[in-house]
Amino acid sequence: MWRFPNLQLGVLLKKLDASFVFLLADFVTGFATRLMFTTYVIYRVQVVGLNPLQLVLLGTVLESTIFVFEIPTGVVADIYSRRISTILGMFLIGIGHAIEGIAPIFWVLLISNFIWGLGTTFISGAFMAWITDEIGLKKVGKVFLRGDQLSLLGNLMAIPLAVIISARSLAWPFLIGGALLVTLGIFLALFMPEQGFKPVPKDERQGWRTMFNTFKASIDLARVRPMLITFAAIGLFVGLYSEAWDRLAQPYLLENFAFPSLNGFEFTTIQWFGILNVAFILVGIASNEIAKRTVNTTRSVTLLRSLQAIYAGMVAAMLFFAFTGQFYLAVGAMMLFNGLRSVSFPLTNTWINQQIDSKVRATVLSMTGQIDALGELSGGPILGTIGRLRSLRAALVTSALILSPTVPLYQRIAKTSKK
Repeated sequence: MWRFPNLQLGVLLKKLDASFVFLLADFVTGFATRLMFTTYVIYRVQVVGLNPLQLVLLGTVLESTIFVFEIPTGVVADIYSRRISTILGMFLIGIGHAIEGIAPIFWVLLISNFIWGLGTTFISGAFMAWITDEIGLKKVGKVFLRGDQLSLLGNLMAIPLAVIISARSLAWPFLIGGALLVTLGIFLALFMPEQGFKPVPKDERQGWRTMFNTFKASIDLARVRPMLITFAAIGLFVGLYSEAWDRLAQPYLLENFAFPSLNGFEFTTIQWFGILNVAFILVGIASNEIAKRTVNTTRSVTLLRSLQAIYAGMVAAMLFFAFTGQFYLAVGAMMLFNGLRSVSFPLTNTWINQQIDSKVRATVLSMTGQIDALGELSGGPILGTIGRLRSLRAALVTSALILSPTVPLYQRIAKTSKK
């Protein structure tokens, strides 16, 4: 914690509640992210003038950066400080996004995506590891669920503002969103406590050797707990399937259905997608509230059974979406899928944190992020090719089949779990 020896403020800052800081950060990042990405495609296509290949390359740079740097930044967080890692990551993400709005040039956007990806790796393992150590395993599950709700609430509040701001300049959302994240980084630097984490003592740090030992300890943990290897396989399948849904579900809806009038009102396609995105966010908030009230997040077996049911529901919703011929049934399947998916993230984070020793928590969490990035890098081109050569339906069905092994894998982990 930063010290202010001559200021009363220093004493006050130490008393800030870690849960409050975590939840506020989730809300602000949710708000800033949606502010930037409500109209980002229009900005990149109309203002920057990117072609499809350049759009794909931006995503490739982002995911490649995450893949390369996830584990090294996780190791640094476990050795030095989860708090400092999170603050640095927040600054980098904010700066990366602001750069995109400042200079609408392709090579500048490549740099901004690299900085954004690097910042993401500093936060991905460290932030969850930090809050887990600060408040304990028994409380963290509920906080993860509440944080996801607040992030979605931030999404919801940012959509109309993004539309208003974009009408004046499509670059402004990146500038304002980036500035918000940098401001959040300053807030975290001033108010974020770190009482539960015990860094490696300075006299025991041996540079690269300490980093290697921390990484080796995380590998050894996976060896003695085979369920973590199974969980890594689940993470790979989740990464492999996700690109098809994220990139192709809405185009499939647009290509295969006529958008009807709603209570006598005729809406444009853009307005319909705006309505649907708001509805998806509300479903996500409601789903997290239901999970918060019904799922016992302190019991490993309960979490695993819940996740098994959630992923079974996601597979069924994707297949139903791909084969139904009715617009409202397709929309209902999308809402079910997005609601279940929203709940899956905080429950998964809760379970994995329960299995990890504190000393290597950030490193192991970063490994899961790296596996997901590997899955997205591999699955995106494959499923995109299927969509182009066969059909969007074929790509979505393949995506559902790729996700389906998660159900028996969760069953396998649940059988070996003790509590």
